[in-house]
Amino acid sequence: MMNAIHDLPLLVARDEGFFRDEGLDVEILKTPGTAQRESDHQALRSNIFERTMESLYEQGKCDQFRMCEWGIMKRAVESNVQSGHRPAKIVALGSAMSSFAIVTAPKTGIYEPEQLKNKPVGVSPFNGSHFTMLKMLEGFLDRDQIQWVNVGTHKERLEALGKGDVEAVSLMEPWISIAEKRGYRVLIESHSTRSEASGDELDGPMLAKMFRAEAAAAEAIQNDPGRYEHYLIEEAGGLLDAGELNLRRILNAPPERYSRERFDHTYQWTLSWGLVAPGATYENTVDNRAWQ
Repeated sequence: MMNAIHDLPLLVARDEGFFRDEGLDVEILKTPGTAQRESDHQALRSNIFERTMESLYEQGKCDQFRMCEWGIMKRAVESNVQSGHRPAKIVALGSAMSSFAIVTAPKTGIYEPEQLKNKPVGVSPFNGSHFTMLKMLEGFLDRDQIQWVNVGTHKERLEALGKGDVEAVSLMEPWISIAEKRGYRVLIESHSTRSEASGDELDGPMLAKMFRAEAAAAEAIQNDPGRYEHYLIEEAGGLLDAGELNLRRILNAPPERYSRERFDHTYQWTLSWGLVAPGATYENTVDNRAWQ
């Protein structure tokens, strides 16, 4: 796992015993994601397969991982159409629905997304903050008017915004709540779905058990999100107190099959931005064996 908002159902399934109820002994490997306050730049390397979580998978030290839908698309596609990588397949849509927001400081005088025309938005490349920012701004600007810049981790993005190095940044929780606590302005926000990828080592019945446990965790979180806010508060490293996280942004759903229609739409969109390699098909990228 990289960040709590991406992996909350995993953490809850482990700690509430939902994995155990399915007869599973799941080990969660924590890697430095960009939302962790003390994170380094291992999750920002230009070669995605050299980033910490991806390199663990490449080395066979983990068998399953999740991140934003477009990030999983890029990694699954390129592990199969390019040589030298351990193949991974998309095995599910869900279960976490991370919330992303484009945030600006009041001193910028920016009040609406249209004012970001030709203004670079701080992101981390090939991660959810990058893909979701493009999705959100497409509704307001022409593609050639949407600009972005690598401003590092979420902590570094807020620091850059505060210093005036950039006029807007893309953030996820708990950093949206931290930004609001500091008086920054949310221009636009959206949920974005996680996807899950796996190697061939995990068979369909094993994945089905994992997804049932995650579904139980998703239901528990939605029934009482405040019970689980501590995972995100801890990730903020002292910048948020209990009760300061905006709980309405915590949204989770049961994992489900990754459909051909979903693949075609998501792959073609990612390809149209030049953010994924060509040559992929539904057959060589997706495996819904958990539902067979």
